[in-house]
Amino acid sequence: MDPLSTAHYGMMSAQGRVAKSAERVAGWPADADVDLAAETVALIQARTEFAANARVAAFADETWRALLDVQAK
Repeated sequence: MDPLSTAHYGMMSAQGRVAKSAERVAGWPADADVDLAAETVALIQARTEFAANARVAAFADETWRALLDVQAK
């Protein structure tokens, strides 16, 4: 699997985790089983995962551009 596909999958996974956590938090008053501290941790983890995968995508792009520059010379 190429780095861009891996990064894309990671960002989509993080986005899905945020959506699920947001749904749980949105239903919090009615659903007493929701642990807001755990949901906060889940959101921070998803944010970190998304940012790391975005950096992988940026690095893959930088690497690809550098290879094209070398090839053009």
